[in-house]
Amino acid sequence: MRAEFFTLNSPPHPNPCLKRPQGGAGTKLLSHKLFTHLWSPLFSLLTTAGDSFRMGPVGAFQWETPHCFTLFSKNTMKRNLLLLIVMMFVLGSVPAVAQTVKRPFNGTDLTGWKFSGGWENCWKTGIVRPTATTATSLELVTPGSGQGQGQGQRQGQGQAPRQRTCMVNMVPDNWTKEPRKGVDIYTEEKFGDCTVKVDFLIPRSSNSGVYLMGEYEVQINDCFARPSGYELSPGNMGGIWANSAPKVNATGQPGTWQTYEIEFVAPKFDANGKKTANALFKKVTLNGYVVQENVEVPEPTGGGVTGQEAATGPLMFQGNHGPVAIRNIEITVP
Repeated sequence: MRAEFFTLNSPPHPNPCLKRPQGGAGTKLLSHKLFTHLWSPLFSLLTTAGDSFRMGPVGAFQWETPHCFTLFSKNTMKRNLLLLIVMMFVLGSVPAVAQTVKRPFNGTDLTGWKFSGGWENCWKTGIVRPTATTATSLELVTPGSGQGQGQGQRQGQGQAPRQRTCMVNMVPDNWTKEPRKGVDIYTEEKFGDCTVKVDFLIPRSSNSGVYLMGEYEVQINDCFARPSGYELSPGNMGGIWANSAPKVNATGQPGTWQTYEIEFVAPKFDANGKKTANALFKKVTLNGYVVQENVEVPEPTGGGVTGQEAATGPLMFQGNHGPVAIRNIEITVP
């Protein structure tokens, strides 16, 4: 019976990849470092596998020259199993992409934040008292800077303490009454591709929004009391304003803390400033439920910082539509 085989070949190549070899029923694996990482465990595996496999090294084991060895098996299933093991080593040997977690709210004051809008600024810091589900306003238990910084339980080793102190938009419940009150708040720092995690609390009937790059809004809107079967719209909680309704109504009770996790891909531009790719909401998760997936947004959704698209922009929270409290903001960037 003719033995089936695959060959591993490792010239010094900076990016490991898989490639079908010419004229052979096998798989060629490129990367000198990867080869050296695989050699020892694979050798041990083969020498304990009985006579089901045979190995013949080909070429010299030197940095300057390609190296390869051939693994033989008369058993297709065992050959495929060994190939799967090789693939596991491949994936394990690829270094993880370095990421940085930014925390723009320091838990004390509003350093690093700017405001947008011509009405009265009502943003403060402090600890918010959980409200009754019927309440339409928020109450600060310990208002002012420095209250409660660093309080809360640590979520895991190496993670920052969960904040109790929050940024609070203390507009009155009759915020539409003249003279109007409330402005938007956004970071001084700008971001492109990112994943945003944030906890928020709104009272009954309140409205706010998370603006990626200061221009693309994911709605914060009390929809808890919507009846079953209600047709959701882009203006509801979890919606991407003017673009996409949420998949489900995952709204929590008003007066309780809720959580967004938003995976966002920024629009892309060429060297001449021409846009080559639209902004994309890869995934939006609200209170553990996926409410948006792979939604492309061709233009700003309205009500943002500049109304213009760019390669980077700030994170903004809407403050001119009702009271809202924000804490535990984490922005993960590549």
